[in-house]
Order: sequence, then C-alpha cells, then structure tokens
Amino acid sequence: MTPGWLTVRRSDTPLILAMPHGGTDLPDDLAGAFRSPWLARLDADWHIRALYTGLVDATIVATDVSRSIIDVNRDPSGASLYPGQATTELCPTTTFDGEPLYLDDAAAPDEAAIAHRRAIWFDPYHAALAGEIARLRARHPRVVVYDCHSIRSHVPRLFDGELPVFNIGTNGGVTCDPALRDAIVGRCAASGQSHVVDGRFRGGWTTRHYARPDEGIHAIQMELAIRGYLTEPGSPSPENWPPSFDPAIAAPMRSHLAAILTACLEFAR
Repeated sequence: MTPGWLTVRRSDTPLILAMPHGGTDLPDDLAGAFRSPWLARLDADWHIRALYTGLVDATIVATDVSRSIIDVNRDPSGASLYPGQATTELCPTTTFDGEPLYLDDAAAPDEAAIAHRRAIWFDPYHAALAGEIARLRARHPRVVVYDCHSIRSHVPRLFDGELPVFNIGTNGGVTCDPALRDAIVGRCAASGQSHVVDGRFRGGWTTRHYARPDEGIHAIQMELAIRGYLTEPGSPSPENWPPSFDPAIAAPMRSHLAAILTACLEFAR
C-alpha cells in the first residue's frame, strides 16, 4: 500500500518524472525541533508538481515530505555528491544559506534518528521509483528518468552570481546517451533562456544511482532557477516567500518544459 505522503501516478509511456523536493510536510512529532516551519520549508522546490503536471503522459513519483526532514536525493551513506563544495546533508541541519534549521544541536537528528527517517521515507520513495523503472523497462527498450528540481536564482553559499534558468545534469555525460542530452539542450536553447550542462548541478543521487544507459535506463536532472516560472523576490522572507503559483506567469516555462519532455519521449521511443 502506498503511504499517504508518497504519490505514484502510473503511465505506460517510457518517461518517469521524479519529484523528490516538492514536499513541505513537517510531521507533528518532528516539527517542534525546527527553529521555524518557514525555515524548514524555505528550500523546497516550490510548486514543482503544478509546474509539470499535465505536460505529457508520464509516470510521476513524488514525496510530500519536506527535504528538511530527509533529502531523498542525497547519498544514503552520507557521502557528499559535491566534494569540496557547500551542500546539505541527508537530513539537513542548515538551509542552503547556512542558517541552522534546528533549535540547538540536541534537537538535530542523531544517527539513530537518521536511520529511522531513512526507513520511514527514503527507502519507500526509492522502492517506488525503482519499481516504476523496472516496470517500464520491461515494456520499453529505453526509459528516461527525469528528475525535476528548482532552486532560488541567487544562493551565494552554493554558487556565484545568478544561476542559469535551465541547469541540465548528466554527471559529466555518463547518466544518459549524448543524443538525449543534445535534444534537451536544443529545446533549452530554443527557449531563449540561459542554460548550462553539468554546471553547478551535475545531477543528484537519483540521477547517478539509477542511470544505466547501456541497459536502456537514461537519467537526467533538470534544476530550474525559480525565476523561470515564479515571480521571485530578491531576498526571501516570511512576508514574501514562497511566491504563489500563477498559471499565467508559469505558462511560458510550461511550454518549454512540454517541448523538453516531448524530446525525452521521442528519444525513448
């Protein structure tokens, strides 16, 4: 039985949209340990499900749990995906800006609590995702796992300057066939928006873990700068964050993403 915090919406097409960071739920027994609910939700991939839903026929695997509880796109061993660069942990203790999330060190999860969170949220999410990959790979010679993300345009602790609108991650070209990467790059270029391949965001644990291009499983991460589909304030505060989802503002980006996802389906077929 699928738990209530996990969405698995099945399609028979060879495309999976994974949404690991769209959730904002803070379980009652854990919420009180955070300095504030706003901080604990600050770094969500805001409105990512509304942005992608209905663009093409695809399987969706998404969690409603806040990434501040556990980040299901991190290496479960705790190893950094970006050695030498600032990042957040499997169970984050700071925001992207480096602000402490918890009331004090004693409130932060210890090893036992992290293991418990893995069992409750991380493992079921990835069991569902792995199951959908296996189901669709049995039906199709190629499957595309497209990991949907977004982030603020300016996060000085993580990157300098303004992030490109489209950030395509293939971990240096190893997670998918070059033809898929090139097709996505072409659609991003046609949008007229800024884009980069394997820049600051080269793909998280999902992209790196499941990709097996030689076996017909191709994975990419798409990290969108939030200004591409929301009215993004210069500096987030409880008064202005998160921005509301306005379908009219998001419409151009949805059109670009529909073209990108169509290219994924064309490649897989």
